Amino acid sequence: MTIQEAIEARHSVRAYKKEPLAEDVVKALEEQIAVLNREGHLHMQLVLNEPKAFQGTMAKYGKFRHANNYIVMAGKKADDLDERVGYYGEHLVLLAQTLGLNTCWVGLSYSKVPGTYLLDEGEKIACYIAIGYGETQGVGHKIKSARQVSNASDSTPSWFRKGVETALLAPTAVNQQKFSFEYVGTEDGRHRVLAKRGFSMIGYTRMDLGIAKYHFEIGAGEENFVWV
Repeated sequence: MTIQEAIEARHSVRAYKKEPLAEDVVKALEEQIAVLNREGHLHMQLVLNEPKAFQGTMAKYGKFRHANNYIVMAGKKADDLDERVGYYGEHLVLLAQTLGLNTCWVGLSYSKVPGTYLLDEGEKIACYIAIGYGETQGVGHKIKSARQVSNASDSTPSWFRKGVETALLAPTAVNQQKFSFEYVGTEDGRHRVLAKRGFSMIGYTRMDLGIAKYHFEIGAGEENFVWV
């Protein structure tokens, strides 16, 4: 499965099989977590065979079942922490999909279980990602059009539209899709793209933007563009 195929196949899953993650899958996840922690200056941690985080009142509200594996998404407090968590966390979500796993971004409906993670000075937990072998593959949701979230038109590059369309397949909190992309032309021979987050009473728009930006990059391919 390619990353693009993973994007198209991946949906949020809250119910998992009582099956431990295979050793080679765990190794692949932990190796990638180590790489992404360095790149993103984060402290993401994989927790295995731990059932308590998704057994509290909020977890029941979120309808989780047998969610015994998860990734603690943590990092040093900073204005851009949530965006980095979304961007690099989605790397792991899509890797998991290619490995035959299912996932769910979890913003509120989890419990912090003492002893299952480590936080260095100045760090905080931004969210969790539930991960495992899903009972189903989840279901898709209605998404906005490219014109609703961008200035994509016949006069913008085709890769820009593809980037926007791929971003629209990104998971966002309660499917709010409060992000937008604007093609702003070229400078010094490089295309420029502006990504913005909208307002939401629900929150998590910074994290959603990070996830959407990673999707956009995948859809846009190897085009020579910069974020502005």
